[in-house]
Amino acid sequence: MRSTNVRRSVSITDKDPWYPPAEMTTYHFPVVIEKDDDGYFGYCPALQGCYTQADSYEEVLERLRDAIRLHVEERVAAGDEIPQPDSVSLTSLDIAV
Repeated sequence: MRSTNVRRSVSITDKDPWYPPAEMTTYHFPVVIEKDDDGYFGYCPALQGCYTQADSYEEVLERLRDAIRLHVEERVAAGDEIPQPDSVSLTSLDIAV
């Protein structure tokens, strides 16, 4: 089974219906979407434990946006720092065994 890795960025912005624009802070997070035989799996490397899965690419992005928003809300409420990566690198490695 070969999976395809796609790296996208998700921004939580004032278009999110959960908060009025005056209270919004925008965060920018890299995300990884992988496709396999069971559908799509997405995660945010900057937020440990923040992942989801879905049947379609669009649905996994929507679910991942919700998961990230909830993760950030909990960290903000707890007074924790929100990590903001400076740069992201994606590459592939060939491993001979």
